Amino acid sequence: MMSDNLHLKTFNLETSSSMEFIDISSSILQFTGSSGVKEGIVLVYTPHTTAAITINENADPSVKYDMTKFFTNLVPRESWFRHMEGNSHSHIMSSLISPSQSFILNNGELILGTWQGIFFCEFDGPRSRKFYVKILSENKE
Repeated sequence: MMSDNLHLKTFNLETSSSMEFIDISSSILQFTGSSGVKEGIVLVYTPHTTAAITINENADPSVKYDMTKFFTNLVPRESWFRHMEGNSHSHIMSSLISPSQSFILNNGELILGTWQGIFFCEFDGPRSRKFYVKILSENKE
C-alpha cells in the first residue's frame, strides 16, 4: 500500500491585491492527473483565516470583477469592527465562502462543469499564501 502522503501536495502562491480571485485549476488538474489515482475525492484547503477556496466560472474575467465588487459591498471595512488588525471584513468573507472545497475524481479526471474553475480567494493581501490538495483514494494499491 502506498503512503497516504503521496497524495498530498502543498502549493505556494503570492497574491498581489487586497482582494483577488486566482484560478488554481491547472495546478490541481496537473497534480490529480499525475497522481495515478483513478477514483476518489479531492480536497482543496487553505489554512488561512482571511482566504478561501471557491468554484465559479473561469471563462469570463468579468465574473471575478463582479465578485470582487459584490464582496466589497457586502462586507465593507467598518470602523466599528473590534479586531485590532483591521481585517475583520476579510475574516467574514473567508467564513462566507469556506476555506475548502471537495471534488469528485472519476476515471482519473476531476469532475468540473464546462465553465467551472477552482479559485483561491484572497481577502487580505497581498501576501504569501498556501493551499493543500489531498486525494482520498478509492484505489486498491
